Amino acid sequence: MKPAKPEETQTRARVSQSTQTATLAEIARQAGVSAPTVSKVLNGRADVAPATRTRVEDLLRAYGYRRRRAEATRSPLIDLVFHELESAWAMEVIRGVENIAREEGLSVVLSESAGRLTPGRTWADQVAARRPHGVVLVLSGLDESQRALLTSRSIPFVVMDPAGDPGDDVPSIGATNWQGGLAATRHLIELGHRRIGAISGPSRMMCSRARVDGYRAALETAGLPVDSGLLKAGDFHHETGYRLGLDLLRRPDRPTAVFAGNDLQALGLYEAARELGLRIPEDLSVVGFDDLPVARWVGPPLTTVRQPLMEMAEAAARLVLDLGRQEGSSAATRVELATSLVVRSSTGVPPAV
Repeated sequence: MKPAKPEETQTRARVSQSTQTATLAEIARQAGVSAPTVSKVLNGRADVAPATRTRVEDLLRAYGYRRRRAEATRSPLIDLVFHELESAWAMEVIRGVENIAREEGLSVVLSESAGRLTPGRTWADQVAARRPHGVVLVLSGLDESQRALLTSRSIPFVVMDPAGDPGDDVPSIGATNWQGGLAATRHLIELGHRRIGAISGPSRMMCSRARVDGYRAALETAGLPVDSGLLKAGDFHHETGYRLGLDLLRRPDRPTAVFAGNDLQALGLYEAARELGLRIPEDLSVVGFDDLPVARWVGPPLTTVRQPLMEMAEAAARLVLDLGRQEGSSAATRVELATSLVVRSSTGVPPAV
């Protein structure tokens, strides 16, 4: 094992000897900088040399430094971060967060991580400089340094619908995705379908895997085989539902029903069925997931699993504000809101063979 550098050993020793949170002056002295420089790092100012910033950040983390309430004057903002910001799904989430922000006299700052599941370092510095009341991340997460940065500024954060396992110490809001996938597939089985396809979301996302696991569980419980050829991995976009829908429906042994991982992919599947001259639900039954407003408007109206997106977003916003009011509390919270099957006109008995 590589021995620690003398200065690293001395820093750890000084930290272990202290049982109290360090003052800015103590951290400045150990970092070899002025107290105003430490304050600049705390406030996310850009005019600090990278090496100096790293040295100060390491000490802040080592001491578990948190801004005192008097220091932590917050801006009247909630930061809302999406990995992608381009669909009606996102609009439901935005409405939910804005409902709570409006009640609290706050504004919402929107940002997008361009498809990445973790925002970049520049984003974290900007949030630290804004000092919002809290951060809600949607289908995203934070790396260790970002979490430490926000924690040192007493900026609480909550993950909504986490893409991966957020960890036991990260507050999160989700939905009963496994139960939703089970209910969707069981509904099709009860109608008499035996060849049931599925177009999932990205396998890297926990919610997508849970929905597929529910689909598999329903088939296995009914004594039906899980045909890997009928299970397609999508990405939650309309275009992919269309493309993978064509793949499924052109098979000589095509499915009589398909569970789409979300409503957008279900609508893409509608388009594929129309192109091939298949009627819904006479020739093909379709179930989606989310229950976006458009699910009620399409023809025929879509049977889908309702994911309470607006309520989930409201719960995430309330939780992050509550965490900010209980500064110093480290108790993590995991909340799952119930999904429910909404039966409309896109499902029916399978066609006669």
